[in-house]
Amino acid sequence: MTDTTSPMLEVRDLSMHFSIGGGVLDRLKLDRNGLRLERPIVHAVNGVSFKINRGEIMALVGESGCGKSTVAKTIARIYEPTTGEVLVEGENIANLGFSDLLPVRAKMQMIFQDPYASLNPRQKVRDIVAEPLLEQTKSAQERRDVPARIEALLARVGLNAEHAGRYPHQFSGGQRQRIGIARALSVTPGLIIADEPVSALDVSIQAQILNLMKDLRDEFGLAYLFISHDLSVVHHIADWVGVMYLGFMVENAPRDVLFAKPRHPYTRALLSAAPSIKANRDIQEIVLTGEVPSALDLPSGCPFRTRCPFAWDRCAAERPALQDVGDRQTVACHLIDEPGRDRP
Repeated sequence: MTDTTSPMLEVRDLSMHFSIGGGVLDRLKLDRNGLRLERPIVHAVNGVSFKINRGEIMALVGESGCGKSTVAKTIARIYEPTTGEVLVEGENIANLGFSDLLPVRAKMQMIFQDPYASLNPRQKVRDIVAEPLLEQTKSAQERRDVPARIEALLARVGLNAEHAGRYPHQFSGGQRQRIGIARALSVTPGLIIADEPVSALDVSIQAQILNLMKDLRDEFGLAYLFISHDLSVVHHIADWVGVMYLGFMVENAPRDVLFAKPRHPYTRALLSAAPSIKANRDIQEIVLTGEVPSALDLPSGCPFRTRCPFAWDRCAAERPALQDVGDRQTVACHLIDEPGRDRP
């Protein structure tokens, strides 16, 4: 039974670590149990927590490799989480088996980044849109209704009935993404995970797709987890923003709060580097130096300390926890306890 009092999605202390091996990074380790092979671990996602209510759009932002797409794929159970909980309408799906996940798929669908790669080139549009629908339908009457349902879905995303008989290569990038949206909508989900859904599109087409997604949110009460590196896109569509760095959530706040008053130095650096965002806001410029540390060997303490211009001894010794700073904003930074250190 659906729990309408629960958030549509709640993520609790989610981690996703990948073991790699078979190469020069393998090493032998001698301990009290003898000599053993130790595989290096990629710490892609580390203890991430957040929630999305029905009708809300939450964006995850950060540099490439920060773990935001891994979070999305782990929630969708493309990856099996290392630790943590993923609750969809109050049900923890983190450890469900393949067959038990089938009904969950009707509640949660994905829109992928590349509309050229995410559609089967050998299938016609009607078959692409119908595939998840046929997986979920049970009765003969429901199956007879599928063609009409496909036609209605295509019309809702701005395509024509005649498009149903065409192949993906006959469409533009924006049209292909509309097909992907129709496919996601086919099983009437409550949550859509959109992984960089407009990054491969022209700017003019991006605006059309974003407006379509917002209209669908309003019409169907959808919740979105929206993955993006483009802050102007995030400012246009999101209600909430989570900022990730090296697999950690470093700040989480309502959109207007975060853009008006970013508290974490990394968030401030991201905003100060975005001309379209900085132009209308009084944001202190923070220039980052150095490279992002390797997820194979996380730094001690704060994950951002090796690039943070305000880091001091405590940052190397103690990993900051997310703490509430008011206005529903949470920040993982020791500067919250040491006001003034981040000023010239």
